[in-house]
Amino acid sequence: MPRGDGTGPRGQGPGTGRGQGRGNVNTGTGGFAGGAGPGGQCVCPSCGTVKTHEPGIPCTEIKCPKCGSLMVRK
Repeated sequence: MPRGDGTGPRGQGPGTGRGQGRGNVNTGTGGFAGGAGPGGQCVCPSCGTVKTHEPGIPCTEIKCPKCGSLMVRK
């Protein structure tokens, strides 16, 4: 540090510059991080009703048409 007070010049030191970001790191999911994709089915955990998944709408936000419980992704 040029002044001896711990400030130093701007933009130099650990955590600056390129290559410090981690980006989209594999989180142990086989290289897949994100949503489950467009296909699949939504299933009611209470009564077992199956409904085709609609892209853009998470199954956990869809209510079962029979019993009203929130559905889960299968």
